[in-house]
Formats: sequence, structure tokens, C-alpha cells
Amino acid sequence: MTERTTPPSKADRIRLLIADDEHLIRGALEALLGLEPDIEVVAGTDNGTTAAELALELSPDICLLDLEMPGADGIEAATRILAGAPDTRVIIVTRHARPGVLRRALAAKIAGFVPKSTPAGELAQVIRDVAAGKRYIDQEIAAAALAAERCPLTDRELDVLRATRATSSVQEIAEELFLSPGTVRNYLSAAMTKLGESNRQDAAKHAWQQGWI
Repeated sequence: MTERTTPPSKADRIRLLIADDEHLIRGALEALLGLEPDIEVVAGTDNGTTAAELALELSPDICLLDLEMPGADGIEAATRILAGAPDTRVIIVTRHARPGVLRRALAAKIAGFVPKSTPAGELAQVIRDVAAGKRYIDQEIAAAALAAERCPLTDRELDVLRATRATSSVQEIAEELFLSPGTVRNYLSAAMTKLGESNRQDAAKHAWQQGWI
């Protein structure tokens, strides 16, 4: 005789928020994870700013955040969420699993880091493990992080590249950092040379992709 199992009550389900600006992927995740008997998708959005606002309003157990989103990237959104809702746990999913980004994620106390190629069934188990208090880091990403190069940039070079992601104006960067425009240009030039990039936007992108800013 087959033993019948009782599905989890609504109160026992893991309440999940999903944020991804790729609508097809977010829709697929909402549909597939929503089929799991112990997971309830309570909200979905396409940007990091709204994800943080929804998380503070709804207090989900888990936030599943894409790394690259408009408004605020996944790690920036996670930082806002964890500051206002420390009991919520965050998992980052990304198509570009760079070791430097993993370091940023760990510094932000993110509980899970998985590539977007993770099958839905495995992702559901990661969500259960993280909801149970465990931490999950994809093994290949973790191994790459151990072999990653150290950042060659100074703190000030990182500051000007970080500001470059928000504005293309040297004058505005100088005002933000309380530096002269000439000093900003010197820092940008040094950073571009160290990173082998021909312009400051590419240098800033390089540094961001490595997780240094």
C-alpha cells in the first residue's frame, strides 16, 4: 500500500521573490519553481530597485536575484534587502559567474551563488538548503575564485572607475570625489593602463566584471 504524503501547508512553504530583467527566464523560473509543493512565488520583478522595495514590503524567505539588472544590480539590491530585512536570505543567479563578483557577493553576506545554467530541480534544492540556513556556492565558481588574480588598482583608481559607471563626465567625477579634474584624469589613465583598456568606460566595465567595484 502506498503511503500518502500530506503537502506542506501554506505557512510551511518557502516564500520566494524572483528578480530578473530577462522576462522569459523569470517567467520560466516562476512557473517551474511554483510547481514545487514547498515553494510559493510571492513576487516577481525586472529590476533591482523594485526587488529591494518588494522584499522589504513582503519579507520573503528567499530572494532569487539576477546579478545584472537595471536600477541596482543583484548585489546592490541584496545589500539593501539584508539591511532592512536581515532574516531574508539572498541567492544570486548569473550568466557570467566571475570570481570577483563572488567575492563581492560573499562580502555582502549573500547565502547562495549559482549560474543561470543550473537546472530548475537543482535550483529548487539550493533554495531549500539556503532556507534551512545553509550556504551554497557553485563549486566551479568557488574553484575559479581561488585561482583569480589580485586587483592591481589602488583605492583611488577604483573610486574613479566606480564613479565612471554612473557618469561619463570627468567634472562630475571630480566633484563627487572632491578631486581636481586633472587628478581624476591621472587616476583614470593609470587604471586604463593597468587593465589594458583604451577608454575609461571599458576600464570601469573590466573592473566591475572582476568584482573589484
